[in-house]
Amino acid sequence: MNDFSLGDFVVLPAAPEWGVGQVQSVISNRVTVNFDHAGKQLINTDNVRLVHVADGTDPYSISD
Repeated sequence: MNDFSLGDFVVLPAAPEWGVGQVQSVISNRVTVNFDHAGKQLINTDNVRLVHVADGTDPYSISD
């Protein structure tokens, strides 16, 4: 079961270079996400794991 809602911020651990994405639509196991560095992507959550991020901050970014 999906626990994603419109507007959720997520990252795709398999592609950290995509940055943070925001969920645009959820239909069954298909989640459309607009990523900072990869644009709009259709993700099948049966095959790929998305991870929520609390505030839209990229957990993979390196800050000084």
